[in-house]
Amino acid sequence: MLKEFRDFALKGNVVDLAIGVIIGAAFGAIVSSLVDDVFMPIIGLILQGVDFSNLFIVLKNPDPTITAVPSLAFAKDHGIATLNIGLFINAVVKFVIVAFVLFILVKGMNRLKKKEEAKPAAPAGPTKEEVLLTEIRDALRSR
Repeated sequence: MLKEFRDFALKGNVVDLAIGVIIGAAFGAIVSSLVDDVFMPIIGLILQGVDFSNLFIVLKNPDPTITAVPSLAFAKDHGIATLNIGLFINAVVKFVIVAFVLFILVKGMNRLKKKEEAKPAAPAGPTKEEVLLTEIRDALRSR
């Protein structure tokens, strides 16, 4: 059973999948940084200083002494229920970037597959025309 597991775990597809997951996680971190540290500050600046990571709506405030909630971190520390619109917008932007990159990747892979399929394969045997011509040649020789 251990040998079967080793054979399964070392098959090319499993190793390829593991490499893909690791690269995908690293790519996800890069996209997160790109969105959080580059795109959203620029979008916030264009929208006159809106900080999307701090964009939220207070749903329920259990402490009536707190009248203003300055940040999402403050709300979480004080048990205030919030609807985190900004974090959702960040997640949507990240998804769009990842989906676009995957679209470009799959499109490139499909283009390579089409080029491989377009190459004519060498015929395995003689074609019908060749067989017919050979029969005609042999019939002419026998006369």
